[in-house]
Amino acid sequence: MTIAISRRLMLAGAGAGGALTLAGTPRTALAAEPEYGPEAADVFGPPAGIAQLSRNENPFGPAPSALQAIARSAPMGAFYADRGLRKMVDLIAERHAMGAENVVLSSGSTEVLICAAMALPEGKAILCPDLFWDTTVKYAARKGTKVKRVPLGADMGVDLAAMKAAIGPDVGLIHICNPNNPTAMSLDGDALRAFIRAVDPKIPVLIDEAYMELTARPEYTSMVDLLGERENLIITRTFSKIYGMAGLRLGYALTSPGLAETLRGYLMSFGGNTAGLAAGIASYNDKAFLKYSKTHVLEAREAIMDAVKSCGLTALPSDTNFVYVKVPDADALFKAMAEARVDIRPAYGKWKQWSRVSTGKMEDVQRYAKVLRAFYNA
Repeated sequence: MTIAISRRLMLAGAGAGGALTLAGTPRTALAAEPEYGPEAADVFGPPAGIAQLSRNENPFGPAPSALQAIARSAPMGAFYADRGLRKMVDLIAERHAMGAENVVLSSGSTEVLICAAMALPEGKAILCPDLFWDTTVKYAARKGTKVKRVPLGADMGVDLAAMKAAIGPDVGLIHICNPNNPTAMSLDGDALRAFIRAVDPKIPVLIDEAYMELTARPEYTSMVDLLGERENLIITRTFSKIYGMAGLRLGYALTSPGLAETLRGYLMSFGGNTAGLAAGIASYNDKAFLKYSKTHVLEAREAIMDAVKSCGLTALPSDTNFVYVKVPDADALFKAMAEARVDIRPAYGKWKQWSRVSTGKMEDVQRYAKVLRAFYNA
């Protein structure tokens, strides 16, 4: 019987004075091995030819500073990333004039949002708008948590008065996304502050600020200034949007030390990932990139708005990197776009006349505009 012996096995079985074993093979020799699978470009990002405008991604990132940091830190991927995690926490705390004990780092903001839902006392309900990015709430609901949904206002905005009226002894967490997803609108900053101040301090208020850096007035719209005043407030942020790091999974929460300790007890990940932390540390204060990123996102958003208007359609005012467009049939438009290899969102539940499209590279937005005009004979 003939046995095929690979070069790798020969290296591993070589005796003293022969070739190095695999364990002792220099990195340069290992890099020459041809058996490591497809190139990364083949398995990440949208498939070739697809204009991906459905996921609220930011294709203008990661920043050059982030990419350089990933390359430099890659050899350290063999080690747990706890030192990098502490550095990232310190940077976030410094920006917001807080202590490290106020910051909870997570795998994207999704993880810490789920932590907040899982920390809900048994028997308590989550109070939230009827339409918002509710993945975390649905996660809790699958675990038996009761969810109280409040209808949107006539303008499709979060109805804070109705939310306030719905607060009762059964409510253990209030969850609001600001700006809201998929409607793209921000709540008035002072109105939201007044709402939060009126909530019983024993009830945590969770504000998801994933798109805050893209808003017209971030300092006014954000609730960060209330953190020192309200110990029940939790604010989440992400590197997936303005920083263009959706695939690198880095997010965080800002809250009181007590709630931060509680949230950490529900984290599923351990110590962060080297690439994401390296990219976050390098680009967190990269003002040049942040300006570049926001400028290009807003240009793409304006192009979408122009296309919508040219078709005789309307859209809600957007403070994000996506637009919520009113159409006769959102699912029909979704199918037409899919046939043209443009990926947008289908209808969200009962909101059949609303279609969400994300910003992206201008050539992809132009493809969307072309299909939109053709579909509506504009």
